Formats: sequence, structure tokens, C-alpha cells
Amino acid sequence: MRARTCPPPAPVRAVLFDFSGTLFQISGYEDRIRAALPHPVADPEMEEILTALEAGLADPEVIEAQHGRDVSSKAHRHAFTTWYASATALAPYAEELYAQLQAPEHWRPYADSAATLARLAERGIATGVVSDVGWDLRATFAHHGLADHFGTWVHSYEHDSEKPDPRLFLHACGELGVSPEDTLMVGDHPAKDGGAAGAGLRSYVLPAGASPGSERGLDAVLRML
Repeated sequence: MRARTCPPPAPVRAVLFDFSGTLFQISGYEDRIRAALPHPVADPEMEEILTALEAGLADPEVIEAQHGRDVSSKAHRHAFTTWYASATALAPYAEELYAQLQAPEHWRPYADSAATLARLAERGIATGVVSDVGWDLRATFAHHGLADHFGTWVHSYEHDSEKPDPRLFLHACGELGVSPEDTLMVGDHPAKDGGAAGAGLRSYVLPAGASPGSERGLDAVLRML
């Protein structure tokens, strides 16, 4: 009996990227706290603040604030400022820390982000951003010279939803003029970014643990093409 063979997958015509933890990472909390507080922060005080921030993640009020945090800019701000304020020393500076979160200069592209995007452009692969976020990311990409690579920007807060809602991925595909089966979603969250498969896309989830400015392993995306 002749073995049945499956047809090869269609070539990838477009790649969608998550933002934080995929193409960019924000600077560490120690640097951001020192920039926000008006006085020098010695190591023992910093340790106390970081411990309080960690403990705040278990605070019922903080947990409640995280529900649906990416469906609107208001919810996003509330989620983060509530968490920052859970550390007593940071409470007066919660808004300043949130402003840092939106500031392009506090974000760093991974070392292989620019080269990967350039290679995709050379191959004629369309690219877009699909991110659970509370503000427009284009200024951050433009600050680092990467905005021109993208043909669509799908920010969750503008759609009153969060990944893995299929509408977000399908909207990006429609904007790029590609079908879901010809599109790859790349991110770092198994449920949210991997959930693109539920909308008919292919997905690749990066391993966790990359530090700001390091190699992210995005060369794997090029090999998938």
C-alpha cells in the first residue's frame, strides 16, 4: 500500500510580532525606580522596594486591577499604577513609573530584532504588530528606527479586547492582505500568542528569560520561512 503524503504547508507571506518580550524589553526596575525617585536609592532600600513590589502581586486589589487590563488605556493605567502603589515607597511615584512604561527611551530592542526585520523585508515578507498594550507603540518603534518595517499595528486597547481573541489576528491579516494560513504569529506567551492557531495562523512561541538588549533567538523565525 502506498503511504499517504501530506502536502507541504503554504509558504509564509506575513509575520506578526508581539511587542514586549518578543522584539523589545523594558529597562530593569532598579534603573527605572532610581530614575523616578528624587533621592539616591541605596541597595538595602532598593531591595526593600523590590520585595514590596513582588509581594504586591499577591494583593487582592492588585490582582483585581489586572483583569482586562489591556482592553482599554484606562484599564491599563489603573492596573499598573495600582501595582506600583502597592509598594509604599513607590506610591507617590506611581504615575511617573507608568509614564516610563510608555516612554520609548526606556525600551530596548533585542540585539537581533533589527536584523530579523530587515531580512524579512528583503524577502518580501509583510510584517505587523499585534500586542496586548494600553498605548500606541509606533513612537517606540520609530524612536529605535524600526517603525517603517510594519504594515499594520493592532493594539488591544483600540479593539476593546485581548489576545487570543481571533479578531485581533484576523484584523492584522486583513490589513496586510494575507490569509491566516499564510501568516505566522511570533510571541512569548503560550496562551495569548500561541492562541493565534485558533484563528488559523501558524504560531511560534519564544522561550522566556531573555534579558534586555540580548539576542532573542529571532533567527528561528527566518529558518521557518
